[in-house]
Amino acid sequence: MGSETFNADVIVVGAGLAGMVAAHEAVLRGRRVLLLDQEGPQSLGGQAFWSLGGLFMVDTPEQRRMGIRDSPELAYRDWMGSAQFDRPEDANPRALAVGFLEWAAGDMRDWLQGFGMRWFPVVGWAERGGAGAEGHGNSVPRFHITWGTGTGVVAPFARLMQEHAAKGQLRLGFRHRVTRLITTDGAVTGVAGDVLDDSSAPRGHITSRSIKADFDHSAEAVILTTGGIGANHDLVRKHWPTDRLGPAPRQMVSGVPDYVDGKMHAIAAKAGAGLINEDRMWHYCEGVQNWNPIWPNHGIRILPGPSSMWFDAKGNRMEAPCMPGFDTLSTLRRILQAGEHSWFILTQKIIEKEFALSGSEQNPDLTSGSWREVLKARLGEGATAAVEAFKDKGADFIVADDLDTLVTRMNALTPEAPVRLDHIRTQIEARDGQLDNPFAKDAQITAIRGARAYRGDRLIRTAKPHAILDPANGPLIAVRLNILTRKSLGGLHSDLQGRVLTPEGTVLPGLFAAGEVCGFGGGGYHGYNALEGTFLGGCLYSGRLAGQNA
Repeated sequence: MGSETFNADVIVVGAGLAGMVAAHEAVLRGRRVLLLDQEGPQSLGGQAFWSLGGLFMVDTPEQRRMGIRDSPELAYRDWMGSAQFDRPEDANPRALAVGFLEWAAGDMRDWLQGFGMRWFPVVGWAERGGAGAEGHGNSVPRFHITWGTGTGVVAPFARLMQEHAAKGQLRLGFRHRVTRLITTDGAVTGVAGDVLDDSSAPRGHITSRSIKADFDHSAEAVILTTGGIGANHDLVRKHWPTDRLGPAPRQMVSGVPDYVDGKMHAIAAKAGAGLINEDRMWHYCEGVQNWNPIWPNHGIRILPGPSSMWFDAKGNRMEAPCMPGFDTLSTLRRILQAGEHSWFILTQKIIEKEFALSGSEQNPDLTSGSWREVLKARLGEGATAAVEAFKDKGADFIVADDLDTLVTRMNALTPEAPVRLDHIRTQIEARDGQLDNPFAKDAQITAIRGARAYRGDRLIRTAKPHAILDPANGPLIAVRLNILTRKSLGGLHSDLQGRVLTPEGTVLPGLFAAGEVCGFGGGGYHGYNALEGTFLGGCLYSGRLAGQNA
C-alpha cells in the first residue's frame, strides 16, 4: 500500500457547500488549497445538492414585490426569539448570528447574484411560530427558493472548483478519508488518513470503504467542513435532549446520506478542539419513507401547507402551535408525548394545493429552472408528479373514499397504536363545523385564513377552507409521519474568524471550521430553533469567514 504527501497553504476537509465556499475564498487570497473529500467527484457539493435551495434573506426585492414588509429589526427580533440563547458558551454563536443577519439584510443577495443565482418570485413562509410575537418563528415570509434548487446553489461553486484546479490554484483530493489531525507543538499542522478505492456509485449511494493507500498532508491551516451527525442515529440518540423533547425515538428515517456520520467531531476533539451545544438539533416531524430510496433508510420531508389535520399516535388532534409548518420542535416534543409517529388526515384538494416534498430530486420543475415546467407542475390538474407518486407508492400513504375505511387501514399500518374511529370522526366534524362562518375559535382555521391573506400562499400554497368529510373534496388521505433526522445545531466551538477553540475557550492554532460541523457558525448560531433557509445560508456565511481568515 502506497503513501502520498502534499504541502499546501490551506487544507479544506469536506467538499460540500461550506467547503467549496471556503476553498474559493482562500484561492482569492492567493492561498494554495487542497480540497479533500471521502466521496468521489460525482458527490461534489455534498448535502446541499439534495436541498430545496431555500435561503433566508431579509427585505429583498422578491419580498417587496409580494407585498411583504420586512426589516433587519424584525428579522433580529424573530431570530433571537427563536434562538433563545441562554448559555455562557452562546457568546460566539450569538455574535455569528448577528453577523449573518446583517449579511442576509445586506450584501448576501448581491453576492449570490454575482454567481448567477436567481430566486423563485413567490417567497415561502416557513416555520411560522404561533406561540407569541416574542417567541419562535418567522413573522413574515423569508424563504427564497433558488432557481435550480440545491443544485443551483451548488453549481457555481462546483464550476469554480474545476476552474481553480485547472489553473493550479486548487488541488482536488476525492476519496480521501481523514482519520487524524496532525498537531505540532499544540497547533494543527495537517491531516492524515486513508485513500479509498475509486467508486462509480451514483451521488448519495453507499460507496466502498476499501483502502488502497494512506496520506499525510501538511498545511499552515486546516478548515473542517465535514457536516453533522444526521445519518448516525446512535450519535443522535446519544446527544438527544430528553429533558426538552422527551425520549429519543427508537425508529427514525434519515434525511441525509450515510456519510453524514459525525466522525470528525471526535477526531477534532482528540486534537484539542472544543464542542458545544451538541444537544441542540433539528429533526423534522413530517418524514415519510422514500419509495425510491437513494441512501439507506432514506426519508423525505413533506413540506405541508397549513390545512391538514394533525393527530398524534393516540388519535388526538394536536393543539396550536403544533400545526403544519408552524413550530417544528414544539410539535416534535408533542408527538413524542404520545408515541413515535403521527398522522396527517386531509383531502385530495389539500394534497393538490398544499403538499410539496423537500429536495432537489423531488422538485424537477424548480430544479430545471424552467417557468414552463413550473407552471405545468404547480398549476395543472392534481398534485405534482412527485407527490402523486408518493400517494400511489409510498408505504406511509393511505387513500380511501370514506373515513371508516381510512381508519381501518390506518390501524392496519400501525396495529401497535390503533386509533378509534368515533374519536377521529368527532374531532373532524368539530373542525368542519367551524367553517360555517367567516369567524371561528379553531386556531387552525384562523391560521388557514391568515395564510390566505398572503398572496403567495393563496396562489400556490394554501387550499380554500373546506369540509374534510364532504365527499366532494375527496378522496380522503392519511399519511403516517415519521421522525426525520436532519441537522446538528451545535458542534465545534468557533469564533468570528472561523477559528476553532479549545474546551477552555482559547484558539486552537491552525484549525478552522465552517458549515454544520460547527453548528453553521460559532458552535450553533441557531440557538435552539432554526428559521429555515438558514442552513445553506450558514454554510455560505461561515465558509466565507473561514476562507477569508485561514
